[in-house]
Amino acid sequence: MFVGSGSEDRILIIDFGSQYTQLIARRVREMNVYCEIHVWQKADGSFLRSFLPHGIILSGGPESTLEQRPPSLHPEVFNCGVPVLGICYGMQAMAGQLGGAVESSEKCEFGRTTLRIIRPGTLFAGMGDQLSVWMSHGDKVLAVPAGFTVTAGSANSPIAAMADESRRFYGLQFHPEVVHTVQGTEILRRFIVDAAGCRQTWKPASVLADQIDTIRRLVGDEEVILGLSGGVDSSVAALLIHRAIGKRLHCVFVNNGLLRVGEAEQVVASFQRCLDGNLIHVDAGDRFFRALKNVHDPEEKRRVIGAAFVDVFQEEAQRLTNVCWLAQGTIYPDVIESAAAQTAAAHVIKSHHNVGGLPEHLHLKLLEPLSQLFKDEVRRIGHELGLSDEIIYRHPFPGPSLAVRVLGAVKKEYVEILRQADHIYIEELKAHGLYNNVAQAFAVFLPVKSVAVMGDRRDYSYVIALRAVETTDFMTAKRANLPAQFLDEVAGRIINEVRNVSRVCYDISSKPPATIEWE
Repeated sequence: MFVGSGSEDRILIIDFGSQYTQLIARRVREMNVYCEIHVWQKADGSFLRSFLPHGIILSGGPESTLEQRPPSLHPEVFNCGVPVLGICYGMQAMAGQLGGAVESSEKCEFGRTTLRIIRPGTLFAGMGDQLSVWMSHGDKVLAVPAGFTVTAGSANSPIAAMADESRRFYGLQFHPEVVHTVQGTEILRRFIVDAAGCRQTWKPASVLADQIDTIRRLVGDEEVILGLSGGVDSSVAALLIHRAIGKRLHCVFVNNGLLRVGEAEQVVASFQRCLDGNLIHVDAGDRFFRALKNVHDPEEKRRVIGAAFVDVFQEEAQRLTNVCWLAQGTIYPDVIESAAAQTAAAHVIKSHHNVGGLPEHLHLKLLEPLSQLFKDEVRRIGHELGLSDEIIYRHPFPGPSLAVRVLGAVKKEYVEILRQADHIYIEELKAHGLYNNVAQAFAVFLPVKSVAVMGDRRDYSYVIALRAVETTDFMTAKRANLPAQFLDEVAGRIINEVRNVSRVCYDISSKPPATIEWE
């Protein structure tokens, strides 16, 4: 469902499966312009007439327009009278479908590239003769369609940008949405504001009243059950739905035995008050550990944990006579990273237990009031709802909990070691005033042993890895440059206070190629 009220000017982003698609949406919303991402198969004439976009952006994607049946656009995209911007694959799809030509490059182009401006036009005026941009492609446009001119080129792509100013159609071979493209945000602003004429009036807080009305209309007199983890996403979803329907929301907090130190007690104490006592606490730790026995693969862990959560919810729902809805704190990044649940054009990076619909045997309808919002937008709505800063600014925590921070098999012994090490790490980050300086920090248990000397005796114990990253969008990230003295103190405490740990490492990998989580 559309989360905007319908009064805002809006941009439609047609997704061809790029892992950067959500970055496009973030950039648009940062300009206070409403947008939504929808897969290319959905964007037909009927959909376009209902959505009424002021402009359309075509994302990149992993496929090639040279394939036998490549992802393509409905002709109405180019006939509905609004500006269109194609990015990477989106430019190639635009060129191919409008009468141009695309070919496979002898050399792929990945990373920073110098763009040579040929005809500035709407997008490049006043930016000089050259720009540093970020490329990520193997095909390139060989010939532009009729009515287009070449506006920029690179050493490997003579047609790196094109424009038909009369129809307000634009193509960019590079990615303006990533921070590595100098002037990328300004290029997008010129398309959205100058070419498409969008007013910059939308704010995340405007979603609040719209969603409360939508929830009331959808749910009617029925009741809702929600899985409350205590993280910002499920917490905001709970307070939002509670604002809409009050005690007809039943929150279920499942202690899966994989939570952090003191987390279960904190969640129960906090939410019993703000949900009028309507919180069901289920201690299911043994059940989850049994389900995870001998499970090593991270995707299988996610599947097993997701199935166990669904089973618990179903059991609790059956005790309630009028529950017809299952609510989840799914947000946009969850949906994008599990993109194969929506379209075969996307390649799965990792799946999320709360994305992809519900099993048929769970006879509940799905309610996801945050599924079109990014983390920073969810936090702003949390402020509006009166959620505490402690929860709002808590670092992201994976849905499968500590199971995906224990590499390989999940054993109670391993989880307890990790829980204590992670607690020390986070405690020290807060004590040194560093917690809010990093976007995410956590410890990882490595199921390997290394030789050490403890008290003049040979020791052979486990290894803990520490991870801390700096990022604004969680699609790209770099390791946080934590002080060496701080890391020394943390390592010393973990080795001295956590039994069976003799070595601590610090992960300095960037994303990409590494993901933020290890699994």
